[in-house]
Order: sequence, then structure tokens, then C-alpha cells
Amino acid sequence: MDLFSYSNQNNLNQTQPLAVRMRPRDFNEFIGHEDIVGKNKFLRKMIEADKIPSMILFGPPGTGKTTLAQMIAKTTNSHFEKINAVAAGISDIRKIVEAAKERLHLYTQRTIIFIDEIHRFNKGQQDVLLPYVEDGRLILIGATTENPYFEVNVALLSRVRVVKLSLLSRENIQNILKQALQDKERGLGNEKFICDEKALLLITEISSGDARVALNILEQATALLESGGVINIEVLQEVIGEKLHSYDKSGDKHYDTVSAFIKSMRGSDPDAALHYLARMLVAGENINFIARRIAICAAEDVGNADPQALVVAMATVQAVQFLGMPEARIPLAQAVTYIASAPKSNAAYLGIDAAIHDVKTKNCGVVPPHLRDAHYKGAANLGAGKDYVYPHDHVKHFFYQQYLPDELKNIFYYKPTEQGQEKEMKLRLQRFWGTKY
Repeated sequence: MDLFSYSNQNNLNQTQPLAVRMRPRDFNEFIGHEDIVGKNKFLRKMIEADKIPSMILFGPPGTGKTTLAQMIAKTTNSHFEKINAVAAGISDIRKIVEAAKERLHLYTQRTIIFIDEIHRFNKGQQDVLLPYVEDGRLILIGATTENPYFEVNVALLSRVRVVKLSLLSRENIQNILKQALQDKERGLGNEKFICDEKALLLITEISSGDARVALNILEQATALLESGGVINIEVLQEVIGEKLHSYDKSGDKHYDTVSAFIKSMRGSDPDAALHYLARMLVAGENINFIARRIAICAAEDVGNADPQALVVAMATVQAVQFLGMPEARIPLAQAVTYIASAPKSNAAYLGIDAAIHDVKTKNCGVVPPHLRDAHYKGAANLGAGKDYVYPHDHVKHFFYQQYLPDELKNIFYYKPTEQGQEKEMKLRLQRFWGTKY
């Protein structure tokens, strides 16, 4: 029996979990991911033509990575091997490679190696795969819940196609649940359970796009009932207890949540910012990490439109270290709502990046002589500091003189906006420098 044949047997083992029994056996039963495996889509055509490229299937749990691998194993004429990165080592890979080499030489049969949780392989283990994937001895199919651009070697990534599987839609999950309730061969069709609309919606919401979670909840609910019973909210409350949290502080959802958190503050939506802050706190995210993100956002996105934002943010950095949880949630919430509600300007952030770019890529010239250090003996003989005018000796503490090198004298990096206090800064600079600002 091959590695996936247990789920393709004609006589299914009814003691297996519902989620295993209901795995699609072909594309006709596959629900979701129409953009990837829909009719006439690239990956589906490659699978059906048995011209499978090396690939990494990347997506959250329950989105169909193992199912796709199972369907490939069933349809391909290639030899199919499966290993789990948690249990396998370099010696296991070398054995598969040697067998693949012999198989290709004697029978011209290709070998597909499916590595589940490929992100668990360290750099050395991933490097072992490189030459064999490159010369065609192995066709690699990796599956991972972690972003491969963070977890997989760049060299290996350049030799594979990354296929991103998104969370299943609400409609997809509902169709999977209905399919399981109606299927008499593999599902619950013979039991004639009824799932009311509210319960169906609740399972869909709680599963957060994970088909395995949805089917597990459904199966647990039916275990509380007699055949023909009704699955309702009361039954689900016994099964679920409280809403499951989908945030994973060490996985790809971590990056998605942090991204949404920062973008909500930048987008001036304090309610959304508090929501994503709550997700991180409930998941046990490091409060110092959160405080650092807030401080960066204060400088990058609020900037001089409200300089007080950075003061609040840095006070929060100190406060969370002093207080710890659960009290730290209060200054964090104060800083988040302040920054989200503040006027926004990224002019300082854009200015420094533009200046750094010029320093790295242009001939920026030398420091003008009148600005050079004139405190050492002999500086005057070199012209250092000559003709420099001390601004504080003049009205409004300003004197018009050139500060940039000649090569950059007509360039300005800081472009103040009309936002908040930055508008006043802009007016002041215009009074000093004229239309430059």
C-alpha cells in the first residue's frame, strides 16, 4: 500500500476522522482555490498531464496542501515518496535520491518527493536537495504553513514554483460542511443530521477558513446527538466552549496581523488598530515587540504632523517594560489610539530615504568650506569655517547661506505637508527659504 492509498480505498474505514474521510479524491470533489486548480488553470493542467513541476505549497492549515499532494500521488506515473521534515534527516533524503537515480536509469521513471512541513528542515538539509532538484532527479513538492520566503533557502526557492493557498472562503466552508452532511459513502448522509442555518454560519466563522477545523467541529457536534438530531447553537456551545483564536505569533498569520495593525494606525482607524492589538495580546505576543512597532509607526507615519506622537510612543516603550501584563495593555491602547487619531505625515521618512539613496548612488561633493570644522590649529589656513555666519546673531535667528554641497544645492529632501503641526513648520521654512518649500 502506498503512502496515500489509505484514503483512496473503496471500503473506507469509518473510524477515521470525518476530515480524513471527506478529503477530495479528484478535482470534481475539490472545493475552493479555483484560481489555482480551476479548469484550464496552470497547476491543474500540469497535474492532469503528469508534468508536475517542483513546487512549494504554502498556506494555512486546512486549505488543501496535503489533499493536492494526495491527488498528485494518485494520478502521476512517477514514483511518489512522502517524508515529514520533523522526523526525516539527510540520510533519508540520500536514500531516496539513490533509489531515484536507479529508477530513472533503469525504468526512465521520475521520482516525486513530498516533504511535509518543509520549513522544519534546516539550511543544511535544504541544501542537500538543491543539486537533485536542479538536475531533475527529484521533483520536489514541499508543504508549509510558514511563509517560504522567510523559511526556505533562496537558492532552493529559485528552483521551485511557490503556490499560495489562501484560507477557504465562507462559501467554500459551507459547501464542504453540506457535502459532509449529505455524503452517504464517506460522510454523515446515512445519519440524516440537520444543521440549522445559524449553527452552520457559526461553524464557518469559527473555522476561519480551515476545512479541517470545520469538519472536526461538525463531527464533534454529531457525537453529542442521536441519528437524525439537530445541530444548533446550543450543541455547538458544548463543543466549542469559546471562540478559537486563529492568530499564531510564530507563523505567517503573525506577520499578517502585525501588518494589519500598523496599516490600521497609518490609516487612522483606531477601532481596527485596537482589534489587531487585542489579537496580538490574546495570542501572547511580546509586548516589547508591539511597543517597538508603535514607536516606528509614530516616527514613520505621524512624524512632524504631531511630534508628540513619538513622545507618547517612547513613553509607552518604557511603561510596558515597567508594568508588564496585564496592565501594559492600557498604555499600549493609549499609544495606539493616539497615533491612529493623529494627523499623518511620512515626509521625514521619505526625506531620509531619499538622502541615503543619493549618498549611495551620486557624487554628492564635499562639505562647503564655510561649514567645515574650524576649531583645530591651522584650520583657518585651509579656509575651514571662513565666511560662516552664526544664525543666532541675526533677526529670527536665521541667516540665508548655503548648507548643501554645490552638487546638491538645488535639491530638497524634506517636503513638509499641510498636516497638523507640520503645516506651521512648512510656513516657517517658506519664510526662510522662499518657494523651495
